[in-house]
Amino acid sequence: MSIVVTGATGALGRLVVDTLLTTVPAGEVVAVVRDKEKAAALSARGVELRIADYSRPETLAGAFRSGDRVLLISGSEVGRRVAQHAAVIDAAKAAGVAQLAYTGILGGPDADFTLADEHRATEQLILDSGLPYTFLRNGWYTENYTANLAPVLAHHAVVANAGDGRIASASRADYAAAAAAVLTGDGHLKTAYELSGDTAWSLAEYAALLSELTGEEIAYQNVPAAAHQEVLVGAGLPEGFAAILVDVDEAIGRDRLAGTSGDLARLIGRPTTPLAETVRAALSAA
Repeated sequence: MSIVVTGATGALGRLVVDTLLTTVPAGEVVAVVRDKEKAAALSARGVELRIADYSRPETLAGAFRSGDRVLLISGSEVGRRVAQHAAVIDAAKAAGVAQLAYTGILGGPDADFTLADEHRATEQLILDSGLPYTFLRNGWYTENYTANLAPVLAHHAVVANAGDGRIASASRADYAAAAAAVLTGDGHLKTAYELSGDTAWSLAEYAALLSELTGEEIAYQNVPAAAHQEVLVGAGLPEGFAAILVDVDEAIGRDRLAGTSGDLARLIGRPTTPLAETVRAALSAA
């Protein structure tokens, strides 16, 4: 039996592997990756590599073994993910894996925004497969904001159409630690976890925090959805993806990413990383 992490060279996948290696021998960890060269650092640490691509089902036949515990990290190609995930699920079922954990989105079947559509569909495919599952319904990563600090600081503004909605974000490392916990622990099968930060915050509070930490005036500009769409497209985002982000902001305005179930802190055995800590780190690295 191995612990298998798909998408292991991605931002989340690397953190999951890093966390696993603090408690599990490297010989028990497998990284499923598309690019062997990109995963050279993992191989050097003793992690087994299995080369496979979500978009090439024939490559997935050798990705899993009977009894493996598998983490399916959702793909990044919005609009193609259901077919990609279906190929992974089929391969996992054929191999007879002992657990398939999936990184979905907060709210699961009740999430009513476009970005959640493929996650809902994937969860249903997993349920239909009969595989032993664990649903990791991840909330928003704080890094979704801190990774885009440059334009915020340049224009002295946080621009969104989220109104006064609140976001119970956590760091990517927090979510990685939760994934590692369910892959190495017992009692997590046929369970869905609603994962989010301990404290929800508003974008106005985020702007105020940036102002405090930088010593500059950073304002929150709540704009109409159409205006935000124009800003995002003007910044170079494809129209379709910009529309998805605008729709997420609408969902934030309805507090769809504000839930604080406490599941994440319970899984990782500590409080989730505060917003200010992640922001400080991002500012220091900028």
